[in-house]
Amino acid sequence: MQALILAGGKGTRLRPLTMHTPKPIVPIANQPFLLYQLELLKRADVRDVILSLSYQPHKIEEKLGDGSDYNVRISYAVEASPLGTAGAYRNAASLISKTTVVFNGDVLTDIDMNEVIRFHRERQAAATIVLTPVPNPTAYGLVETDKKDGRVCRFLEKPKPEEVTCDTINAGIYILEPRVLDYVPEGEPFMFEYGVFPQLLEREEPFFAYVWRGYWRDIGTASSYLAANLDVIGGRVKLLAPVASERGEKFDATAEIEAPSVVDPSSTLKAGVQIINSVVSRNCYVEERARIEDSVVRGGTRIGAGSTVRGAVIGKGCHIGRNVEIGDGSVLGDKSVVSDYSQTG
Repeated sequence: MQALILAGGKGTRLRPLTMHTPKPIVPIANQPFLLYQLELLKRADVRDVILSLSYQPHKIEEKLGDGSDYNVRISYAVEASPLGTAGAYRNAASLISKTTVVFNGDVLTDIDMNEVIRFHRERQAAATIVLTPVPNPTAYGLVETDKKDGRVCRFLEKPKPEEVTCDTINAGIYILEPRVLDYVPEGEPFMFEYGVFPQLLEREEPFFAYVWRGYWRDIGTASSYLAANLDVIGGRVKLLAPVASERGEKFDATAEIEAPSVVDPSSTLKAGVQIINSVVSRNCYVEERARIEDSVVRGGTRIGAGSTVRGAVIGKGCHIGRNVEIGDGSVLGDKSVVSDYSQTG
């Protein structure tokens, strides 16, 4: 069995955090996001992985290489221009020779892929789609299934309240047999949701849905990205364990790091610093009495004395002055500068 990760998006919804870092390798708890998806696949012994890339592909290839460092084999299919979810699948056709697990490149979940694969094989499906329930079904496109055997019946695009018949949406995970490639035209933009799946229904292909009611999150917005980091360090995602926090040589003895925070030991924490339920990346410099709470601080950022960062995401190489207050919902792009005594959020 193979896997294809659709990692070609520009991460527009996650800007400014993706201006210089492709979304598939933005760090979650100080580890590139793609490593979480690779871990899911390895647990199901799927180690032949194709990455479909388009935006800043060289940065992803430099980070992951041939996959040997992560005990997988990675090959690359690069799109000259975005081809959509199914178009990217077709673009990788020369590398696909067997049943393929397809992941959207922005899905964080700890689903048991062994169970999904077993479900797919037992039903001798041409395609299996993973669904997940949501509290507000009218905000999404829903997928209606036969309650007896899980066969997909129809797709409802953002239904009105009176039209809602289920609460399950497309979770961005599929298992596809190679013959599904025949439903995708070559070299043109094409989507699974609007192009391939309707054809499978029309042709009465064996098309089934597996419902996952555990952890699932689309990390594609800044607020969801922050939540994903806090979920991982808080142990709510049963996947990669957060990188163990060791007190670095430049951590002052009076600096407080409250669990479950993760602080890279290469950073500097001065006297009286407080880190609470947060992620601090490499080579950050946090000055006296600064407080970071429920936040993510990317590498190389400096936070001035007496400043507070709460419920925020701070990009790489930022400079935050003294006695600054950065509040809930704030997102600073790489190399942002915030002057002394400023307030945001």
